[in-house]
Amino acid sequence: MNETIPRETFSFFKRLEKNNNRDWFNDNKKEFKEIEAEVKQVYNQLFELLNVHDDIDKMKMFRIYRDVRFSKNKLPYKTHFGGSFHRTKPKLRGGYYLHIQPNNESFIATGFWEPHKDDLLRIRKEFEQDDEDIRKIINDKKFKTIWGELVGDEVKTAPKGFSKEHKAIDLIKKKQFIFTKKYSDKEVLAPDFLNQVDKAFKAIRPYFNYMSDVLTTDLNGVSLLKD
Repeated sequence: MNETIPRETFSFFKRLEKNNNRDWFNDNKKEFKEIEAEVKQVYNQLFELLNVHDDIDKMKMFRIYRDVRFSKNKLPYKTHFGGSFHRTKPKLRGGYYLHIQPNNESFIATGFWEPHKDDLLRIRKEFEQDDEDIRKIINDKKFKTIWGELVGDEVKTAPKGFSKEHKAIDLIKKKQFIFTKKYSDKEVLAPDFLNQVDKAFKAIRPYFNYMSDVLTTDLNGVSLLKD
């Protein structure tokens, strides 16, 4: 039987949104810790589900406390849960993320958030050389029904060393290579939520297989992995 997100999660965060201060949080910390423990079980079960069809070496559930040192927003607490799932490197690349937030703001995300500069250059060089395979994957009808469009931050025109006239410049100028999928509060609280998330993550595999192959070979297709 699947773990489910407790309904109290959303009501707690809605109250926290209106009372985002240390006094209120400390007065309600016991309730938060109980909810957090239940939600962590959901993340742990997703870790197990992913490992049925993938190789995930760790799951990290992020703390409720915000880092306000370099932020204009000085509110001390997040009003959501977030957790990431790391594929086993160096052979497998990419990662998964689950975000739980009230008011229909929950979502899952997958892909490459902050590629290392060497990886970013390698990806761009691949797209410059041949963009046919990646377009076939991300434009597949079934894939797009689940994940929609490739998103992520990008440079305004073209990265240094690349032509802004290149036919694949829409891909080359990206700095992130991400797919996201939103869920309503009702969907998140449903008994089959974890299965739906796992199903969506499973559908990303052609993309991950392609990107992992790119990032573990040179432009001639020679493996960079040590035996």
